[in-house]
Amino acid sequence: MSGHSKWATIKHKKGALDAKRGKIFTRLIKEISIAAKNGGGDPDTNPRLRGAILAAKSENMPADNIKRAIQRGTGELPGATYEEFALEGYGPGGVAILLDINTDNRNRTVSEIRHVFGKNGGNMASAGAVAYMFHKKGDIIIPKSAAKADDLMNIIIEANGEDEPIDDGENWEILTAASAYEGMVEALKRAGIEPASSSVSMIPDTYIKLEGQQASTMIRLMEALEEHDDVQNVHANFDIDQKLLEEVAG
Repeated sequence: MSGHSKWATIKHKKGALDAKRGKIFTRLIKEISIAAKNGGGDPDTNPRLRGAILAAKSENMPADNIKRAIQRGTGELPGATYEEFALEGYGPGGVAILLDINTDNRNRTVSEIRHVFGKNGGNMASAGAVAYMFHKKGDIIIPKSAAKADDLMNIIIEANGEDEPIDDGENWEILTAASAYEGMVEALKRAGIEPASSSVSMIPDTYIKLEGQQASTMIRLMEALEEHDDVQNVHANFDIDQKLLEEVAG
């Protein structure tokens, strides 16, 4: 089972996604603004912006918020200037962690993230230490109640997805090449299947199984990293036992 979808499941069960909708919107606005700054404000000619808008709409972000974020990125409206870069580190058991950062103050953010790692059983790593373990892919999570495996397989074949849907307990996980992501989401929606979450993400090649205290510490570290306002995404190659997941979710 994928550690990425495991973490998505944990957050869902703990109610973190709904409780932090304001934080989700903040991160999406940053991503839209940066995409518009780097590639222009027209989603038809800017794939990254198109993907960011799709993610924002999946979180029910109002159209006016999306428009203003684009305008801040293109300079039509005033706003902060963000820098994007990656930070890398390790968690308990040697778990590889890759962070997507958007910030208006690099030195402050690096210092704060180093503190978060040290306080929660992890440590920062040098550039390139773990990034090679991850590859960019479309990652789509679908509740099992929304679709049967055979129906998903037909859609995956038609939309150039990768392999068969992954059974992650309560959900199906579909992985695609990043270039096929938008087409996959659109194909699912045409079939009346609404993903629980979808994004282009950094997916690890292998996973480390954690148990006991290491698993609990890893979850605490993930939550602390995601709490930081400048962390856009947290990617990690861990997996945990279903029973422990249920205990953590309460």
